[in-house]
Amino acid sequence: MKADRPPERPPGFVYRSDKRLFRKPEPTLYAEQVSLAKLAERYGTPLYVYSATAIRERYREFDGAFKGSEHTICYSVKANSNLTILRLLARQGAGFDIVSGGELHRVLEISHKAAARTVFSGVGKLAAEMDLALHTGILMFNVESASELELLAARAAHLRKRARFAIRANPDVTAETHPYISTGLHEHKFGVPWRGVWELYRRGDSARYLQAAGVSVHIGSQITEVAPFREAMERVASLVRSLRTDKHDIRYVDAGGGLGIFYEQDNDSPFSKLAKQYAKALLASLKPLGVHLLLEPGRAIVGPAGVLLTRVIYRKRNDGKQFVVVDAAMTDLLRPSLYDAYHEIVPVVLRSNAGAREEVDVVGPVCETGDFFARGRQLHAVEEGDLLAILDAGAYGMALASNYNTRRRPAEVLVDGTRVRLVRRRESIRDLLAPERT
Repeated sequence: MKADRPPERPPGFVYRSDKRLFRKPEPTLYAEQVSLAKLAERYGTPLYVYSATAIRERYREFDGAFKGSEHTICYSVKANSNLTILRLLARQGAGFDIVSGGELHRVLEISHKAAARTVFSGVGKLAAEMDLALHTGILMFNVESASELELLAARAAHLRKRARFAIRANPDVTAETHPYISTGLHEHKFGVPWRGVWELYRRGDSARYLQAAGVSVHIGSQITEVAPFREAMERVASLVRSLRTDKHDIRYVDAGGGLGIFYEQDNDSPFSKLAKQYAKALLASLKPLGVHLLLEPGRAIVGPAGVLLTRVIYRKRNDGKQFVVVDAAMTDLLRPSLYDAYHEIVPVVLRSNAGAREEVDVVGPVCETGDFFARGRQLHAVEEGDLLAILDAGAYGMALASNYNTRRRPAEVLVDGTRVRLVRRRESIRDLLAPERT
């Protein structure tokens, strides 16, 4: 890639020169074989665009990294819960990791058979959600407290349904990530302290309709070094051996998710290499145990497979400070405001002055100072009316979107080669007002 060309995300998003769109074949960002400029013209902005090829390719590379070991990929629905994407992954053989009854309804909408490959995580499961999961026959509950185990036992007995469970053990492993998405320390709300795990398994043994089937762990999200995963699995392996000594039939280890992506750089290292390093780190301790490994990737599969397409509506200068005001906002992509997260922002069309860069803040129209996508960022010069693509927005983009300021959430489009599918229409004002009463 040329040094002056903005980042790309092959195979999903690459620049191509198309004489059919412009008299001069200026490089234009494409989603597979479809111009993002054409998609903006057809569907408007802000617009989420996903690459089906990128999703399939990353799933297969992740799955292939664990070839030779018994495993199930339980895609983390919270990362991107669009029904079409869930169906695409189910067809690849994926199971699902859910954290609410609503997410289970989404899984059932695309495939009732997928319930048998679904694990239910989260610290606040409700009785009605447990009942739904028991009726549909999910694979396992990841239990996070003594109270939850007690409620699960009661609901399973009431329905006379067997409930397989794993205790989510807190390994107290430090991972270098944002504090809001770090989950593996004793100070976090997630999991059960290591010293309390054995007692919960013993309590589970006394409940007629509970079956201890696994151990669960999740140390955090957006982790790009494999050492913390290796350390956590060493502790989990020791726990499994101890539990088996206590006559617990532990067949599953849910290693959670958390494998990150590289937002801040045009990383030349293929995803398959990181996935293999990750697999090696997990399996070093677990493979001798002969357990069935459950994996919960979300961001690693769909993050780079999506972009948020937005249009520049104003340029503005406050003294020496330059702002680029776009029609997307924190309501469409919350990560920069919530985590001060970095996303590459690139022009959809590389005009003749694309080599010129300037320092700008890229901001949205919401009435909050925190409504920004970049601050003090060196970007290729853009003009009012130009299109920008915010990269790596496939995960925790639309899933975190809101209607703050009575803004309509974006449409979502899936591109597969030359085929374009509208997988979620843009909301109307009538949609927003319909549930309310005057």
